[in-house]
Amino acid sequence: MYRYNLFTKMVMLIVIMLIPIMILYIYSNRTTTEVLSRELNQSNINQLNFFQTQVNTNIELLSSWPNLLIHDPDIVSFNDIYLQNGYLNLDAITLVKRIQGKLAIQESSSNWRSHLSIYSPSLMRLVTDNDMKDYRISQAQRWAKPGWQVTSLHDNNRTTFNFSWTTISPYTANTPDLRDASTVIRVEFDSSNIQDMLDKFKSDGRRDPFYYNPELGVVYNRSADHVLTDELIGHLREKPLQALESRTIEIADQQYMVNAVRSEVTGWYMVDYIPLDDVLQPIHNSNRLFYLSMIALLLMSCLASYLLYAQVQVPIRQLIAGFDRLKQEDYSVRIRPKGRSEFAYLSIRFNSMVAQIQSLFENVYMEKIHVREARLKQLQSQINPHFFYNCFSFITSMAKLNNQQAVIAMSKNLSQYYRYTTRQERDLVPMTEEIDFVQNYLEIQQMRMSRLNYNIHLSENIKHILIPPLIVQPLVENAVIHGIERYSSAGLITIHGWCDEEQWFLSVEDDGKGMEPEALAHLQQSLSEPLGEEMGCGLWNVHQRLTLRFGEQSGVHLSPSELGGLKVTLSWTQNKGTNIQE
Repeated sequence: MYRYNLFTKMVMLIVIMLIPIMILYIYSNRTTTEVLSRELNQSNINQLNFFQTQVNTNIELLSSWPNLLIHDPDIVSFNDIYLQNGYLNLDAITLVKRIQGKLAIQESSSNWRSHLSIYSPSLMRLVTDNDMKDYRISQAQRWAKPGWQVTSLHDNNRTTFNFSWTTISPYTANTPDLRDASTVIRVEFDSSNIQDMLDKFKSDGRRDPFYYNPELGVVYNRSADHVLTDELIGHLREKPLQALESRTIEIADQQYMVNAVRSEVTGWYMVDYIPLDDVLQPIHNSNRLFYLSMIALLLMSCLASYLLYAQVQVPIRQLIAGFDRLKQEDYSVRIRPKGRSEFAYLSIRFNSMVAQIQSLFENVYMEKIHVREARLKQLQSQINPHFFYNCFSFITSMAKLNNQQAVIAMSKNLSQYYRYTTRQERDLVPMTEEIDFVQNYLEIQQMRMSRLNYNIHLSENIKHILIPPLIVQPLVENAVIHGIERYSSAGLITIHGWCDEEQWFLSVEDDGKGMEPEALAHLQQSLSEPLGEEMGCGLWNVHQRLTLRFGEQSGVHLSPSELGGLKVTLSWTQNKGTNIQE
């Protein structure tokens, strides 16, 4: 009846209201995540830049030492010493001691662990802060490379890197031949200094920073996850790194935000990575809380809608259904009131109204039934005298003829007939009793007319139904009087009873002359009209009784008989007043 009820409409309205909120929240959440990721990337880049600046500052400081020392007077004096016999004199030894002291002071001026050495090609001696030894030019020639030089050292599955810077005097742009040089100063340090800075950088809240050169290798912090770091490096190798790099790398269903900054001094990258879940977890928690809140709000809204539906829509639908049934003349409808709401009051008043209407209609209906029953009794009483007159006329005739057997038989049959009619306070009788009564009547008529024969054929299911009394006998009587008595050639009456899916049928046929079609149609029409003077009451009474008892679809139907006479068929519906005898 209704496409959408109130509950469905309210739930749809709530969902429609929540959709813009969800869209706005998702958009806001995405914007917040993007801003957070961008700011976090920028923050990481800035911190990595700061780290690289510190490393570069220390490295540049170390690289400046040879330039300072190469102009030191003692070192210049040392370069001017030429040995005559291969041994240093006392003054030269004292000079070397002063140079070693200056190297030690210079090394201690930095937080980094570094090592300074001075090589004199003319003396072929190498001086450090605590030693002086012979050193061939071929060995020192390996130092003669511009810029910072990095070599890797492997010790017990542990790789370290040595960084070195060489200054040659006098300076030449091309790769020099140290035999032409006067002084060579070299400063070097190992990667443990960078590891110290990485450890300190990690202690500030970083994940596992590392120093990386695509060609040389990796400097790990001391507590690094080597397996994860190596997997990250494998992904970084897939695409060349830029001077400033930010990437998102997925490893084992885990996304990492990787930031890298390249050092212009050493060419190494400072790389740091952070699991995105660690950064976005508060946002995810907030999202989860929001979605749970939305689900809870939706459930509460649905509950509120259902309560409104149950308290308002359901009572309204019950009232509408009650009025629909009342419209269909079902006055037994009642609505069960629930609670003490306004709709409960309406339900109570509706029940009271229907009860009053039902009582009124029942009273009117009972009056109609009483009127109908009175009319049925009246019609029935009209039939009984009609048959009595004929019976007493027969007895009188037989008495005049001194036919005592016929009088006795007629009296016996008449007593049985009178016993049957005196019990007609009943509205319905079994079909078998009515047929026995008809047989009794036909036996009487056979005593009057020896040529009279009859056949009765009833289906088993019709034998036990209940019918109004004296409903078949008037038809048989008419067949005898109007079909058999008037024509000497006639003498057969057939009674047949059957049923189909919806109606019962009982026909009475004779082999008399029958009726013309016009007269037959006029008689059929007269059955539904008021009783006229020219028409007998028997057939009309039967038709009226069937119509009153079983409805307009029931009654008497006239048609020509295959026997040659008239066929009178009674029909009545099974679903209106027809009962089966138990």
